[in-house]
Amino acid sequence: MTPTEVVETFWACMQERDWAGVRGTLANDVVVEWPETNERFFGADDVVAVNREYPEGWEIRVLRIVQQGNLVVAEVEVPQKDVGVFRTAAFMEVMNGLITRSVEYWVQVGGSEPPAWRKDFASRAEVADRPGPQHGQVD
Repeated sequence: MTPTEVVETFWACMQERDWAGVRGTLANDVVVEWPETNERFFGADDVVAVNREYPEGWEIRVLRIVQQGNLVVAEVEVPQKDVGVFRTAAFMEVMNGLITRSVEYWVQVGGSEPPAWRKDFASRAEVADRPGPQHGQVD
């Protein structure tokens, strides 16, 4: 599989709650970082476990995937019932058909109020304003 296909498989398995499938996309010694909460997960089993234990009610919508060499960037939207919509920009390194590292920037859409000084320069976007799914490869 290409690096893009590995990442597509990862997210598809996440959506299906196919934890063995998720595990199959990860290197044994994968490292996943979530800078927002300053967490780092070492090893495929812990990465699967933290995702498996996350409270239910969510779905995965891949908005865009871009590959450059062994680096795949996925923009993913994760609506969660009764919580809101989250988005991640996941920078995933793929070697020998497995994800070896991922740095994931998670935000809640509309989760923060913009500073007052920007009110004259921007309007508030709605989740529906987002672009549709896009997949591309950059050489």
